[in-house]
Amino acid sequence: MVIDVQVASFFTAAALIVLGLFAALFIDNLIKKVIGLAFIADGVNLFLVTLGYRPGGMVYIFLPGMSADIFTQTASYPLPFAMVLTSIVIGASTLAVMLGIIIILYKKHGTISASKILNE
Repeated sequence: MVIDVQVASFFTAAALIVLGLFAALFIDNLIKKVIGLAFIADGVNLFLVTLGYRPGGMVYIFLPGMSADIFTQTASYPLPFAMVLTSIVIGASTLAVMLGIIIILYKKHGTISASKILNE
């Protein structure tokens, strides 16, 4: 039984999103919650890349001397790849800010447990 690459990528993206949601909602440790949010972002990025994938497709780069007709049938869709690149940059920035906030919370409360911080 051969599993298609796109089907496997969709299942992996769904698994990352579900695992990230579980971590973000049910785990008490703030750092693990942030890791869960990163899993969600990675799952969404994998989903977008899978949407732009075309079996046997080529990279959408127009070089001098090439005909534009070649891209209509063989090129991958470039928009999801551009969106994922932007998402990676934004995700790295927000991850740094979230970890910085956790450091401040730890210095103030002496713990990274969300329930202990909320109960103080």
